[in-house]
Amino acid sequence: MRESAPILSALRARLAKDAPDRSVNRADGSSDILALGHASLDDYLDGGLRRGQLHEIFAGEGEDGGAATGFATMLGILAQGTGKGGARPLLWLRSEEAQRRGGRLYGAGFAELGGDPATLVLVTVPDTLALLRGAADALRCGGLGAVIVECWGNPHLLDLMASRRLTLAAEHSRVTALMLRLGGTPAPSTADTRWSVCAAPSRPLEANAPGSPAFDLALLRRRAGPAGKSWRLEWHRDRRIFHEVIPELGRETKTSGAPLSVPVGGQAEDLRVIALSA
Repeated sequence: MRESAPILSALRARLAKDAPDRSVNRADGSSDILALGHASLDDYLDGGLRRGQLHEIFAGEGEDGGAATGFATMLGILAQGTGKGGARPLLWLRSEEAQRRGGRLYGAGFAELGGDPATLVLVTVPDTLALLRGAADALRCGGLGAVIVECWGNPHLLDLMASRRLTLAAEHSRVTALMLRLGGTPAPSTADTRWSVCAAPSRPLEANAPGSPAFDLALLRRRAGPAGKSWRLEWHRDRRIFHEVIPELGRETKTSGAPLSVPVGGQAEDLRVIALSA
């Protein structure tokens, strides 16, 4: 593994500039629960996702990577909030392998999902060690809305102890950690929830234009209660919430649910990109 100290130093400096630390008790009065907007899902989760916890997101099938990425993005946008001080920054940490396999992120796609590209900071690190250390460091910064940690496959460093460090950091700052596990399989962790995401048919708009992103979402694990239940969700970009899909017979088209990625070599326009290397 390459030495990661210079990477962490650069990340700390950027976070200090973009997301000054706030009180753990948050002056903005935000709730400890992140309501998703989908009535039956929020009810099952006792109000929604718990902030300041680690949540894992997996693709249901190999071709559902875009849907899983889109779902993680939408949760990140939700976690940013829209309080008096505006949306808090969303930090996206990804390994070079994740970027090589999944493509670069696209600022216009982020905006299409209802996010503000000016609030998204993208950090690319060379390896899993730097990814995990950077994530733990970032999660101690109480000024962030959420941290998305994207890795590929099943790196051996991502074990129970590593997830415990991330959970402790998130609990201390109340910053939500979203672990995006593309190409990976579930393993023991301290995650509060674990999700499997598949693309679902969307409801087309007028003139058969593509509709809002829709997902089939399965709760694989929940630390505070039962799991094993599934829902179909649709993302409302303007309201920045999920809601229940009411199918209209004969008016569904398949969508990936994630207009966020472009092929490797594409432009990550409007995003503040930090490519960190030792």
